Amino acid sequence: MQEPISTTKAGIDQAIAKAIPPEGGAAVRVPFWTKLAYGFGSVAYGVKDGGLKYFLLLFYAQVVGVDARLVSFAVLIALIADAFSDPIVGYWSDNLRSRWGRRHPFMYAAAIPITLSYYFIWNPPEGWSQGALFWYIVTLAIVIRTFITFFETPNAALAPELTEDYDERSSILSFRYYFGWTGGNSMSVIIFFFIFPAFATAAIPNGQFNADAYAFYGLVASGLIFTAIMVSSLGTHSRIPHLKPPPLKRKLTLGKIFREIFETWSGRSFYALFAASLIAYVASGLAAGLAFYFSTYYWGLSAVQIGAVTAGVFISAVIGAWLAPIVTRRLGKNRGAIIIGLIAFLGSPLPIFLRLIDVLPPNESPFIFWFVLITNTIDVGLIICYQILAASMLSDLVEQSELKTGRRSEGLFFAAATFMRKWGEGFGIVIAGFVIAGAGLATGAAQGEVPEAALWRLGAVYVPTILTLWMSMIGCISFYKLNRAGHEENLRQLAEKRAAA
Repeated sequence: MQEPISTTKAGIDQAIAKAIPPEGGAAVRVPFWTKLAYGFGSVAYGVKDGGLKYFLLLFYAQVVGVDARLVSFAVLIALIADAFSDPIVGYWSDNLRSRWGRRHPFMYAAAIPITLSYYFIWNPPEGWSQGALFWYIVTLAIVIRTFITFFETPNAALAPELTEDYDERSSILSFRYYFGWTGGNSMSVIIFFFIFPAFATAAIPNGQFNADAYAFYGLVASGLIFTAIMVSSLGTHSRIPHLKPPPLKRKLTLGKIFREIFETWSGRSFYALFAASLIAYVASGLAAGLAFYFSTYYWGLSAVQIGAVTAGVFISAVIGAWLAPIVTRRLGKNRGAIIIGLIAFLGSPLPIFLRLIDVLPPNESPFIFWFVLITNTIDVGLIICYQILAASMLSDLVEQSELKTGRRSEGLFFAAATFMRKWGEGFGIVIAGFVIAGAGLATGAAQGEVPEAALWRLGAVYVPTILTLWMSMIGCISFYKLNRAGHEENLRQLAEKRAAA
């Protein structure tokens, strides 16, 4: 609970001093172990996200044999259903009253449903028709996305509650994004280095096309998801008494709830960040949905080489987590996000563009593997840095909204973030399914069996599409205007209001 504040001028000055660290002084630090536990929770989303983004389309289209367009439509239906769960959970967690605070009851409740549903989506029944498998994917995708919202939105909303400091927020979110990327990436490395090779047989020499490999992956991944949820929930449980309390009880009607939601989300900076993030996640979903298609068919990499490229993301996560706090201090979040984003997003499709204009040597050359590995590692590191800065910018909107509405709405803001991420990336995967079909990649095609013309069409459609999305995102985020000075002014005014209340 917060300590009472004197309403004298001295008390108000003391409150302001506590809210705004002196220029050049030490910021209020979140304990290292709290950051670690908080950040580790994002492993759950990272594992879920990595599986659904990188493997779901490949698994059902190329291994199970479901039409890629049906898989894409299944994902789209789940996304539409998911659009309703995010604001509901966010608003609910902002207003929940319990002895475990506003966030933790949701986090604990998500553990078992998400674990079971994630396991079963990788273990589809045998002998079912395409239509039956379509509804199987739809049902489990909705359950997975709904219960990951129950964990991810309240868990992410802890960041602005744990600290109000402009720089410290980038630091704590660096932990979150580091674990989110490395957690999901760990499963990708494991599946390429260990699971796929272990399930290679005489009949299926590339384990990447063996359904049993994905069944085993589902078992391991779902166990890791459960562990991450419980570690983060238990590891931050002791902070419950220090988190923000829910707003005062008031009579709520459906109309008032919707008015409060839209009032919270109003504002030029929020709209700019929302639009930019939604476009960015569509681009990310498109890139992720085609990543292993490019690695397998376009570059002709082996499973072990793809595993090595994927392992490079561990270095990328270190680059992004290390760079984001530095960029925050030296450039500010908005300016830093624009600069880092321009570098990263122009470089993202560069290798494919160079292949299209026939500058690169053939795939048999050892140069190709090292070129893809190095460019991907650096580019992903810059993208992670950008994502941390964008999440930290979203955290700073919490106080701006509180100043306007009188309510703390971390849950609603991070519900918007969860919605943007899930819907954007999912829609990107939907686009990827149609790109694959349009390029003429046959269902079940083995490596080396795709015509050169189909691969060229794949790259020729992908490069301008991804560039258009990235540059549109940069244009949108330039309208975000809340900087360090504005955030500190918001904290100052809130401290005065709290002191006078």
